[in-house]
Parts: sequence; structure tokens; C-alpha cells
Amino acid sequence: MSDVRHVLVLPDRDAAEEVVEALRERFAVVEEPQLVRDALAGEDDAEDAQWLVVLRDEEERLDPGELDRFAGEWEGWREEP
Repeated sequence: MSDVRHVLVLPDRDAAEEVVEALRERFAVVEEPQLVRDALAGEDDAEDAQWLVVLRDEEERLDPGELDRFAGEWEGWREEP
């Protein structure tokens, strides 16, 4: 079993929450992805935060390129490890 994780970077919390729901539908993700607020350095304002969706892919069945295109639908991207 591997510890492969994918990190999708989204512009705001609403987009991140929509992505979590869409991951279940489109990719049949069973394990709950983790939502993480990523504040920009020196910023306290939530408006200046990106949101990360972290999902485990132990079976390595998710295609990184497809996840990047998927995140792009919400003006986001997949971060390279």
C-alpha cells in the first residue's frame, strides 16, 4: 500500500466544497478528502486564502492530468508533490 496523495488548490472555500462533492460523483472517491485553508504569507484575511483539497489515492487509480483539468473547472490546479 502506498501513501499517494493529490493536492488540489482552489481559490475559495465554496469552490473547494463543490470539488469535494464532485470528486465523489465523477471519480467515485469514497474516502472523505481533507479541506485545508492555506493563508497566504502574512495575510489574516480569509479572502486572501486558497483552499486545498487533499485526497489519498493509495491504489493510484486517479490520473494526475485528469485531476488537474478537473480542478481547472473551478479555476484551480493540482499541486505537484
